[in-house]
Amino acid sequence: MHDAEAEIVDDGQRWSLRVGGHVVSWADYWVEGDVVVIPHVETDLAHRGHGFAARLLDGVAELVRAQGRTIRPVCSYAAAHLRTRPDAAELLAR
Repeated sequence: MHDAEAEIVDDGQRWSLRVGGHVVSWADYWVEGDVVVIPHVETDLAHRGHGFAARLLDGVAELVRAQGRTIRPVCSYAAAHLRTRPDAAELLAR
């Protein structure tokens, strides 16, 4: 399933990564001014180990960049992932 086309869907409080029509990973968020706070990222148990959370966060970083906002990753996974990506460094809220 990890080779199927993926899309990120935004419902205003959660970004979901859908692959083959199935939600495989999601990131809850809220917005405080120009900062997007991400308190939680999760991948469905059946789909863990395929890099879906990383794929989701990479897409979220691009969406946030396009909006001219920054990210405050409260979730430890989100924080660790974004800090390892040199292209996301300027997106981390100070």
